[in-house]
Amino acid sequence: MSNQIIQPWLHENLTGELYVPTYVEEMADIVLLEYDLSVKDRTLIATKDEQGGAIWKINTDKGPFSLKLLHRRPTKSKFSLGAQEYLVEVRKARVPAIFKTKQGENYVERGGKLWFVAEWNETLYQLPEDLEGTKKLCYALGEFHQLTKGYVPPGDAEFVSRLHRWPRAYERIEKKIGWFRDIATAYKEYPASGIILDSVDVFQEQARQARIRLENSSYADILAKGTEEAGLVHQDYGWSNAQMGDDGVWVIDLDGVSFDITIRDLRKLIAGCMNTMGRWDVDFAREMIKAYDEANPISDEVYELLMIDLSLPSLFYKNVKDIVYSPTTFMTVELEQEIQKYIEMDQQKWPVLEQLALDRKGGQSE
Repeated sequence: MSNQIIQPWLHENLTGELYVPTYVEEMADIVLLEYDLSVKDRTLIATKDEQGGAIWKINTDKGPFSLKLLHRRPTKSKFSLGAQEYLVEVRKARVPAIFKTKQGENYVERGGKLWFVAEWNETLYQLPEDLEGTKKLCYALGEFHQLTKGYVPPGDAEFVSRLHRWPRAYERIEKKIGWFRDIATAYKEYPASGIILDSVDVFQEQARQARIRLENSSYADILAKGTEEAGLVHQDYGWSNAQMGDDGVWVIDLDGVSFDITIRDLRKLIAGCMNTMGRWDVDFAREMIKAYDEANPISDEVYELLMIDLSLPSLFYKNVKDIVYSPTTFMTVELEQEIQKYIEMDQQKWPVLEQLALDRKGGQSE
């Protein structure tokens, strides 16, 4: 079989069930020949149809492993595989160890992508999404960020960093929220247009204020310290990718790691939890921050960035931005109801952020 380039296969998957094309399964057979493993069976457990990635569980004569087809560019995948090796071998982190090929390599390159095999921990289970489970998740995130410090990527890897992207990302959010206004004006007959027009000014002003606060923060000073201080963000951290094992919380699926100010992962986790609860809860958010801080102490400068990042209208932006691609598809009654929820949550958010800012100044109200 020729080593054809793997292409995304979303258009082929008409059933919506787990699926990879036959040629990819055949490539997986060839890739596994590079390992000193006798494979008894292989089960497809996750795919990225739209990007051309997949994960299988393989049962072998040496126990269970995962086989991963990484969907990113090989040079980018080398960055994440180098990080995974560093965390396991140098930092002794609870991260799945990479199983080397017969040639002692971390990966096999085939189909224009990287494949690798890693240990499979049968004991892992998902933490409960209550306060205690969330605190364990946050502590493990702080621990993970602490352990990623000092990572130096392999020489043949892409240097993956989001450190300098914050200003541009803030500007993009502010600008695109303005597009929402233009689209809602042009498609006034669609259900969600009214509520977008009623709320867009407030959210765009929030984005503008966040951008100004970022410009006046310690962001540039933090960048000046370089990647050694920054550590790696996971970018997709949560209950599915941080699971409890016999010896503590394991962090898995490191494919998207990047240098960044690591508090960004915590911001996403806090905002996600509040969204799931459907309200902003100051005690819950405070306990999340405390748990993280125990494992990876947050400086005043980084705490300020956490507050600025939380002040962005991220939930509104994230859930409305698809109207840019297809206004008629996305400006539905359902979107209207979602936006109403974000407006109500936004009103709860500001007193919570005020109190969290006071906590740092020693003004916590009991």
